[in-house]
Amino acid sequence: MKRKKTKFIFIVLTLLLACILSACGESSGKTSGSSADSGTRTYHGEDGDVQVPAKPKRVAVLAHIYVGNVLKLGITPIAVNEWVKGNKFFGDKLENTEVVAEGSIEKLVELEPDLIIAFSSDKNLKKYSEIAPTVALTNTEYDYLQQHIEIGKIVGKEKEAQEWVEEWNEKAEAEKKKVRAAIGEDVTVTVLETMGKETYIYGKNWGRGTEIIYQALGIQAPDKVEKDVFGPGYKSISTELIPEYAGDIMFVGTGDETGKGSFMDTSVWKEIPAVQNNKVIEFDSESFWFNDAISLENQMEFIVNELTKAK
Repeated sequence: MKRKKTKFIFIVLTLLLACILSACGESSGKTSGSSADSGTRTYHGEDGDVQVPAKPKRVAVLAHIYVGNVLKLGITPIAVNEWVKGNKFFGDKLENTEVVAEGSIEKLVELEPDLIIAFSSDKNLKKYSEIAPTVALTNTEYDYLQQHIEIGKIVGKEKEAQEWVEEWNEKAEAEKKKVRAAIGEDVTVTVLETMGKETYIYGKNWGRGTEIIYQALGIQAPDKVEKDVFGPGYKSISTELIPEYAGDIMFVGTGDETGKGSFMDTSVWKEIPAVQNNKVIEFDSESFWFNDAISLENQMEFIVNELTKAK
């Protein structure tokens, strides 16, 4: 009888220990927080909470303007859209990254992402969310520095993102002093570019180096640019109206050679003081469309060099 009782107690203790170990195993698998590779975190997104990987490994970035932010934080996307490949500032960083065209859901499934970053306006968001946790962002909700921090939150690298912003602000202050010493306090700058048959003037937060020129370096825009363009971000104008928006220095995107020639060969353009004074700076449009961390660093170097070199 005593032997049976002892055997019963042994069985009970064995079962109890098994339950404890099983519970521990389940608990570790569901851990939330960035300390667990296999765990998840809650990202408080624009449309509610999203459970994202604590340390994502296979990130598909289908919102092209954020690709450089993800790269800067040490993550190479497994998928991007076609807009990104023309950015020379990325070099060979996307050499092994797949290009996924809009609506190519099957190809995205094959790549097995563990996180997808897209625009809130993307019509395929519901389909994406069936493949992997999906975070949708509205680009106008964040300035160019806030967006880097936001991407950091999404991929579990908020600290690194914040550190980059702090370093950027310090560098911007130093470069601002250098530029002002070279061009003075009252010089104005205009940024324009052609796309197709349209010529656009850009505000202070629409890529094309505007974040550098108007925000980081604090250079002034002509009054009419500030009044008509800073609000909406960009404005389409005719060739005849370019002189009304022209600054002392003109930055011109060269992404569309045909469109560029359509106004740069006109007498209207040639009579602008900045043109006559050799104060026209051309930039590569496809690399300047972006305002991510990598693009910004390269744009800053280019812009500062152009503004400070003797002409």
